[in-house]
Amino acid sequence: MARSLPGVGTVLVNSKGYALYMFAPDHRRSVTCTGSCLGTWPPLMLPSGVRLAAGPGVKPTLLGSDPSPQGVRVVTYHGWPLYTYAGDVQPGQATGQDGDVNGGYWYVIRPSGQPEIPAP
Repeated sequence: MARSLPGVGTVLVNSKGYALYMFAPDHRRSVTCTGSCLGTWPPLMLPSGVRLAAGPGVKPTLLGSDPSPQGVRVVTYHGWPLYTYAGDVQPGQATGQDGDVNGGYWYVIRPSGQPEIPAP
């Protein structure tokens, strides 16, 4: 679903209201956050047998899933694998926005499918 969060505007969130992020090194292709990265940036996994459903403000045509190196399916949006951030300790936060962590930048993603990349 999409929700307005302080400091970033309307972005994608999971069913519990936590911001969803994309990882620039994924290049809209595949999950590259592995190993210790997964402890900080857990992917939004698609349980086996569950069908994707677009929540309010989400474009169904941009939803998808890709296999991760761990053998699970990760939800994607406009080709970007989606992650939550362990530093967001309550719903409605986006404290991982524009962070250079675990080998690249992390950005929240808009309902349009575009990451929220700050202007230089």
